[in-house]
Amino acid sequence: MKCFERLVMIQISEKIDASTDQNQYAYRKNRSTADAVSSVLHVALTHLDSKDNYVRLLFMDFSSAFNTIIPQTLIHKLEILGLSHSLCNWVLDFLTNRKQSVKIHNIFSSTVVLNTGSPQGCVLSPMLYTLLTYDCSARHPSNHVVKFADDTVVMGLISQNDESAYRSEVEQMVGWCKDNNLCINVEKTKEIIVDFRKTNRRHPPPICIGGAEVKVVSSYKYLGVHISDDLKWKSNCNSLVKNAHQRLYFLRRLKKAGLGTTVLTSFYRCVVESILTSCITVWYGNCSLTDRKALQRVVKMAEKVIGCSLPAIGDIYINRCKTRAASIMKDFSHPANRLFDPLPSGRRLRSIRTRTSRLKKQLLSRSRETF
Repeated sequence: MKCFERLVMIQISEKIDASTDQNQYAYRKNRSTADAVSSVLHVALTHLDSKDNYVRLLFMDFSSAFNTIIPQTLIHKLEILGLSHSLCNWVLDFLTNRKQSVKIHNIFSSTVVLNTGSPQGCVLSPMLYTLLTYDCSARHPSNHVVKFADDTVVMGLISQNDESAYRSEVEQMVGWCKDNNLCINVEKTKEIIVDFRKTNRRHPPPICIGGAEVKVVSSYKYLGVHISDDLKWKSNCNSLVKNAHQRLYFLRRLKKAGLGTTVLTSFYRCVVESILTSCITVWYGNCSLTDRKALQRVVKMAEKVIGCSLPAIGDIYINRCKTRAASIMKDFSHPANRLFDPLPSGRRLRSIRTRTSRLKKQLLSRSRETF
C-alpha cells in the first residue's frame, strides 16, 4: 500500500506547482528546519534595522493537527489546485470509512470507523496536510507567516506602535483555523516581543485567542532552536552543551568496553556532533565568543576520550554555510534564492552597507584598487 501511495504522491506532485506555498518548509525538497528559522530571523532583523520598529512573534500550537483533517474540505482545495476529478475521488475514498482498533495485551478493542484525519504512518499524510494549509498566508504586507508542517509562526512587523494589522491578522488566522477544523492550543501557544528601542518603549496588551490570553515569554524553542527576545544565543548554546555532555557519558562507556577509534568516531559524529551542530548555520555566526569556547570544549573532551583529532565547530559552520548557500543558489524556487544576487562590479558588501559618505568613498577607492 505504501508503494502505491508513493505513486499517487508522484501524480499529485506533477499536477500541483511546487511553488504553490512558499511559506511551507516541511516535506519539500531542499528545505529544512534551518531554512524556516533563518526565514523568521531574516524578516525580523530586516525590520528591526529601521528606527522605532519592533517585532511580535506568535508561535501557534495546534492540537492533533493531522487527526483533524476534514476530507471534504481537503478535496475542495485539491480541485482548486487543479487535481483531476478521479484523483480527488481516490483521495476522498482513501481518507473516509477507515476502520481502526487498538490491541492491548493480545486483546483487540471494538472497531471504530473514522471519517476525519489522516492515517498515522501514511506516506501521503504530510503532503495532504501541506495542501490543506496552502492558503494559510498573511493578508497584510506588514505580516508574515512561516510554516513547518503544523509549527506556524505569525510575524507582526510593527511600526510607530501601530498593531492594528497584526491583531487583525491573528483574528483572521483564528477564523481560518475554525473553517479548517484546526484547534489552537492556547496554553502551548506563546509569543515573543523583540523590541530594541531605548525610547518610546511600552508594554503592548497581550493577544487573546478564544477569550484566553497568550503568554509572552522571553525565550521559545522553535524547531529545536531556542529563540530569545534579545536575539542572543546563550540559552540555545547552553542547551546544546548540556545535551552533548549527557551523550559524552555513553561515549566513555563505549571506550571502556574496548571499542576502536573508528567506531568511537562514528558514534561521536552521529550522537554528539549532530547535537552541537543542529541548525548551526542559523546561530553560530552571531553567538558570543564565550559560547563558542563552551562548544569547542565539548569537542576537546571527545578528542581525549577517542584519542584522535576531530573537526572544529567553526570549520563545520563554514563548510555547511558554503554547502547550503550553493544549494540555495541552484534552487530558483527557494524563498532565499533572491538573497544571493551578485554584488555590483567593483564594489564590496561592506561599502554598500556603510552609511557615512566619507567611509563609503574610502572603501570604494580601496575596492577599485583591489579589482
